[in-house]
Amino acid sequence: MNAIAPNNARSMSDEELESLNARWSQYSAEERVMHCLATFGERVVLSTSFGVQSAVMLHMVAAQQSDIPVVFIDTGYLFPETYRFAEELAQRLKLNLKVYNPLYTAARQEALFGKRWEDGKVGIEAYNRMNKVEPMNRAVLELGAEAWITGLRRTQSSTRRHLDVLVRQNRVMKVHPIIDWTDRDVYEYLRRNDLPYHPLWQDGYVTVGDWHSTSRLAEAGSEEMARFGGIKRECGLHELSGQPDFQI
Repeated sequence: MNAIAPNNARSMSDEELESLNARWSQYSAEERVMHCLATFGERVVLSTSFGVQSAVMLHMVAAQQSDIPVVFIDTGYLFPETYRFAEELAQRLKLNLKVYNPLYTAARQEALFGKRWEDGKVGIEAYNRMNKVEPMNRAVLELGAEAWITGLRRTQSSTRRHLDVLVRQNRVMKVHPIIDWTDRDVYEYLRRNDLPYHPLWQDGYVTVGDWHSTSRLAEAGSEEMARFGGIKRECGLHELSGQPDFQI
């Protein structure tokens, strides 16, 4: 098995990481999960937004390690359908769910800062740091994670088009088991395992985040434009440049 030595993950050279990616790219998604779990054991977490395709990674990873910590960032602005979908999948798959909230409630934020998602790129970035990056950073530190499994795919946006299976992001190794999957691959996995899409999929949403910043595909024109009106696709969790005041 071409494993990563956990104590060397952060100090791995670019050449070593490139070589490892060349090998892991030949594995199936399930094999990538297997290698990650075998390498990092209790030092790995899975994150989920309970979005459109989230059932894929939740099912795939939980099938191999049922007690893996599943980090769910609850911004306080999620669709009602998302909360119900999360409850349904968490119970069905018996997930070890770890819910993290922002330090400021939605009401407190709006009272102090207003609706920052309406204040252009600067406002959106400040909103994302408080509601998404800081809670995830706290989760990584509290859970002692050295590896972080996510369900990112290259076809989702231009910002993800060139991502590898393994990506070093500050103090953690990001693992993308289905990075090279197509929409058809997702559909086939869900169908084969009798798993659901997010309920808003049937209502024209191809991506689902906070209710105030997510649009239907018909209104947005593309998946990339369906978040924050296309002003900013990434919420900060998956930006490789990182944030100077955060660890992840």
